[in-house]
Amino acid sequence: MPCLSTPLTDALELDVPLVQAPIGSASCPELAAAVADAGALGMLAITWRDEAETRAAVSETEHRTDGVFGVNVVADPDAKDVPTEAHVDICLNEGVDVFSFSFGDAAPYVERIHDHGGIVIQTVGSTAEASAAVDVGVDILVAQGWEAGGHVQSEVATLPLVPQVVDAVPDTPVIAAGGIADGRGIAAVLSLGAAGAWLGTRFLATEEANVHRLYRQRVLEAEETETVYATLFDEGWPGVPHRVLENTTVLEWDAAGRPDSQRPGEGEVVAETKDGTPIHRYEDSLAVPGMKGDVEEVPLYAGQSAGLTYETQAADELVERLADETIEAIVRVSQ
Repeated sequence: MPCLSTPLTDALELDVPLVQAPIGSASCPELAAAVADAGALGMLAITWRDEAETRAAVSETEHRTDGVFGVNVVADPDAKDVPTEAHVDICLNEGVDVFSFSFGDAAPYVERIHDHGGIVIQTVGSTAEASAAVDVGVDILVAQGWEAGGHVQSEVATLPLVPQVVDAVPDTPVIAAGGIADGRGIAAVLSLGAAGAWLGTRFLATEEANVHRLYRQRVLEAEETETVYATLFDEGWPGVPHRVLENTTVLEWDAAGRPDSQRPGEGEVVAETKDGTPIHRYEDSLAVPGMKGDVEEVPLYAGQSAGLTYETQAADELVERLADETIEAIVRVSQ
């Protein structure tokens, strides 16, 4: 595999300046390990795992790979069941070296992670957030544009956001996120000064991703115009913007004038988890294997890059393909 050296690959000892985004419940040890084995950074989302589940997921990933992987924590007291401090302690005790924080302040955890030789990454959506994060010792930033899928921190598109963040914190590696699904996009953000690219939607369409087959198929079939930036799936993350694929839930809510209350079908059970737990319309519940019912009515988180996601691949093959495409794009524009 060709190597692409950037400040990100140097800092994390990677072969490729690529990060598999921590795509909620879709992230799992199989996916993170496969990405890490391929020379990129694999990520586990741990916020909604309990302490035993977090410990087990980290341990399993460690046993599956000798590569580099990290964990992501939503540092928001309204969006977690286990305190962030507990998650950080568990992961440090398990030997995790890379910690990513989003939707909150990494500052309370930076010193402790650094004391253990770890690296702190924080997602930001503006230059002000970027400068504040660097001031408290954050090592690497993720500049997330509003094209991104899932929960979104910025109202600025990736193209204008990334170079502004790079200019604001010139000595800090910046990873670009939002709207990136192929080597052309990676080459583009590298040309903007980013040290790497953060891909979520594209990794939903990998064999290892922990997603329901209907969800994966919708991502593969979606066009770039079929995503919606809104706050309707708010049972779990009230008021936090997110980007999802259009489905009946979204379309009926939109037709009703996008109400904040008395929404169409509010309170209805649309599906259930593998263990029989009911899932209500507008609930923040990712479509994972074993889910039954009207699976397409739950939030189908995806970014605008779904329009560039055409096929399912093994994660290691995808990383290699993305690296090759990136080099081809760089060579093409330099000729």
